[in-house]
Amino acid sequence: MMDVWDFVAVPLSYGFMQRALIASIFIGAVCSVLSCYLVLKGWALMGDAVSHAVLPGIVIAFVLGLPLAVGAFAAGLFCALMTGYLKDNSRVKEDTVMGIVFSGMFGFGLVLFTKVDTDQHLNHILFGNMLGITARDLVEIGIVSGGTLLAVLAERRDLLLYCFDPQHARAIGLPLKVIHYSLLVLLALTIVASLKAVGIILVVAMLVAPGAIAYLLTDRFERMLVIAAVVAIGSSAVGTIVSFHVDGATGPCIVLIQAFVFLLTFFFAPRRGVFALRRA
Repeated sequence: MMDVWDFVAVPLSYGFMQRALIASIFIGAVCSVLSCYLVLKGWALMGDAVSHAVLPGIVIAFVLGLPLAVGAFAAGLFCALMTGYLKDNSRVKEDTVMGIVFSGMFGFGLVLFTKVDTDQHLNHILFGNMLGITARDLVEIGIVSGGTLLAVLAERRDLLLYCFDPQHARAIGLPLKVIHYSLLVLLALTIVASLKAVGIILVVAMLVAPGAIAYLLTDRFERMLVIAAVVAIGSSAVGTIVSFHVDGATGPCIVLIQAFVFLLTFFFAPRRGVFALRRA
């Protein structure tokens, strides 16, 4: 019992680990809730697109002396709006448009980054730096993730209907365009909140895995939200602690644990797991 206590208590005796744990819980909570909607809507690639597209916004914000979060949000929102515009005004399918837009913006961001004289390491932008989070960063993460989480929960029924049955949502008079772009704004805000902690690449996994795991475990959306939150927050906390003991990067440890939980769920979930389906 003492070994288990030491396993948790020793890392948390350091201030940087305490901040990392709190940040990971904030990010896990907001990503888990939004993840459920992205999984239902089939928007995993949209999360990938927006997360990669924020890079040029970060670089431009750095050059102009603006907060990096402002540039990231502006670039992410521009990517989402451009994707919607191109899809509505061309014959190209949405997934193709997303691939073109996010790869183009990501390439543009890499070119800009190589031309800017900065001591910021590219790995910290791509993969985050959970252990380098300051108290100010923590406040910023808490405000953005908390506000986003409240907005998603307040509009959860309209968002659910839009993701699950947009035709019915249109029939009862819901403003689909407003809901569509509201969801994109919330996605951009979530990525901004996660940027400093897990980076623009690993946030994709945190936006997909919790919802996918919950989807395999239940047919009820309210339960899906709860399960996704438990999985995301739990894996974030465990991954942060484990990263200290294995001397590994915190963000990747969290993502690895979520991937492991998904595989367990995929094979052993009651009624939906592979082994359960074979027995049936």
